[in-house]
Amino acid sequence: MASTSLSVHQEAIRSTVVKKVVMALTGLVLIAFLLMHMFGNLKIFIGQSEYNHYAHWLKGDLLYPILPQGWFIWIFRLVLLTCLVLHIYCMAVLWAASLHGRGARYVRTRRKEQTLSARFMRWLGILVGTLLLLHLLMFTVGWVTTGYTFNAEDPYSMFVGAFSQWWVVLIYAIFVGAVCMHVRHGFWSAFTTLGANVGTGARNVLNALAYFVAALLFVGFILPPVAVLIGMVS
Repeated sequence: MASTSLSVHQEAIRSTVVKKVVMALTGLVLIAFLLMHMFGNLKIFIGQSEYNHYAHWLKGDLLYPILPQGWFIWIFRLVLLTCLVLHIYCMAVLWAASLHGRGARYVRTRRKEQTLSARFMRWLGILVGTLLLLHLLMFTVGWVTTGYTFNAEDPYSMFVGAFSQWWVVLIYAIFVGAVCMHVRHGFWSAFTTLGANVGTGARNVLNALAYFVAALLFVGFILPPVAVLIGMVS
């Protein structure tokens, strides 16, 4: 009986470890995507033709003729969607297990030692998911339009039209801020899960890198909308 109980406990531990590793790997893939997306957004400063050319190349010609024209973007979206679903699923399962297995006293004690990003990590994830859906409805699907006409052939005009309104920029800033807070803790946590946090020196390096990546993403994503709002890009 004791052997059976121990086996069940070990299986639960292995399952938790696997889910944490999946969360770490999928999280790093999503961070890499954010960095690439940020780089693409900064092309708004080069001009309309260059920005539109980049968008069309990304959706139609990337990896052509290795892949048929237009295939890459759908494969890429499928990979991202898979990573996002796995990330959310593992987060939900681990969260439920955490709430079930910890007492209120333990939670209160641990929270005193956590950063703000770590403390609200799961709620930030929910906020990011909600605003991400709005972002996709605006710029990918075109079901929600604010100050512009949806036109996949001219993403530059859609970008400028949307962010010419202060309240859209404000919502976007909240979105980006939530993403970057999530990334700050997620970056550190992912590499810790994968075994990179091996001592005080490594911990300090990881922490510094996490803040750097989060700050880079925030500045890189917020600059183009602000430039549109103040008339630097039109």
